[in-house]
Amino acid sequence: MPVSLTAMTEPFFAESPAQLPDRETLLSISGLEFMQRILRAELPHPPLARLMGIRVTSVSEGRVTLKAVAGFDHANTFGAVHGGWYGCVLDTVLGCTVMTAVPQGRWYTTLEYKVNIARALPMGTEVEAEATLDHAGRSTAIAHGSLRGVADGRLYASGSTTCIILA
Repeated sequence: MPVSLTAMTEPFFAESPAQLPDRETLLSISGLEFMQRILRAELPHPPLARLMGIRVTSVSEGRVTLKAVAGFDHANTFGAVHGGWYGCVLDTVLGCTVMTAVPQGRWYTTLEYKVNIARALPMGTEVEAEATLDHAGRSTAIAHGSLRGVADGRLYASGSTTCIILA
């Protein structure tokens, strides 16, 4: 039975290039272990996560959840949450989910992703993004996910990704 980990500590965010894991570290462990180490704050969340208000909250094989809050810095000219913020949050949770299936010695990158925005997200609303792995092969992986309000459970956006697994 797959083990699921839930965040018990405050996230650690990289504040300099020296704090980011090097290639040797990345390739020495499986993608699942890499994500679990981020969750346990043994490896840092990327700087982008701090900028976008994202923190990983749960990791298991083929499934990742994170929480995020869009603030004023994520607004467009009209004062609404910019569509790129939805895309960034979904790309993050989708990619993290794919990472849980990447074997030791390999890595991945996003080939494409699609986002469907269902409704406007009020600034300051905490959301939970959840993604599930649909397929992980030798060279590609596919996942889908959603962005829902923590307080209201409403769907704000959904998305999907295709990633390439590299050696």
